Amino acid sequence: MDFARLIREVPDFPKPGIRFKDFSPLLADGEAFAGAVAAMAAPWHGSGLRVVVGIEARGFILGAAVARELGVGFVPVRKPGKLPGAVHEVSYALEYGQDRLQVQADAVPAGASVLLVDDVLATGGTLAAAASLVDGIGARLAGAAVLVELAALGGRGRWRRSEPLLATLSY
Repeated sequence: MDFARLIREVPDFPKPGIRFKDFSPLLADGEAFAGAVAAMAAPWHGSGLRVVVGIEARGFILGAAVARELGVGFVPVRKPGKLPGAVHEVSYALEYGQDRLQVQADAVPAGASVLLVDDVLATGGTLAAAASLVDGIGARLAGAAVLVELAALGGRGRWRRSEPLLATLSY
């Protein structure tokens, strides 16, 4: 299936110079959404995953669907102040600013195998920060899956890990 036809580019969002990849049209097409989720999940079947960790906010949509496809749990990585209880936190640089991410400290059992899922790999800061969160709570990172990679932004170069980073689409 041609998922790329359903990824809309929105110029100058959220600020001038950014070309935002909007996958809302893909979500609105049930067949395409199911196909994209199946494609993202396919390499991970039988890999012993315990949970999928989805990155706020659009990674929640894909991450929860991938977790369902794989028959495993889902854990959200959120911005500060959104999760109850003890949290583990990291700060990181975005392509257009600075941010922080948190995960509940007891969300994943120590040593459990985790797959990170996000919508877009741009400069790689968010994905690297989420990987650091997984490490910080004692889980074992199996790898990462993104729907879209913006290759020209070099985010893959920030993935300085041996675990695989797989993109369904690349621009």
